[in-house]
Amino acid sequence: MSFFLRSACFSSLKQTTGIVGLEVIPNGRQVLGDLVRKVLFDVKASIPADAGYRKVVEQTYEHRLSIIEQNEDPAAIEAAIGSGQLEELVAQAKDELGLIPKMADWKPWVFDHTIKIHDEEASVKEEEAK
Repeated sequence: MSFFLRSACFSSLKQTTGIVGLEVIPNGRQVLGDLVRKVLFDVKASIPADAGYRKVVEQTYEHRLSIIEQNEDPAAIEAAIGSGQLEELVAQAKDELGLIPKMADWKPWVFDHTIKIHDEEASVKEEEAK
């Protein structure tokens, strides 16, 4: 391999994310793809299908997975998703994996109380009618 070819290969690798504390992941596409699949598996296994949280997570991560599967180039994946560098997307997926069991435990979609709606216009009309 010539010096120029080796030089071009090495220079194409990202050296830094430019974000303090966020290291470059050399195989970021693979790592992100695996985490996205795990997020989808965990949310489907832990959260009811009719829960709004599950619907949003599934929609977000299915979209990300389709982009990852359609693109080999990390820069193209980052541009298509539009939520940061691969390393940031990996951090987001890890955060989501930590949140899923908490949401399953908290069950914010379960309401055990009623909500009283106060309609001011109806109250005014009732007062005027008296």
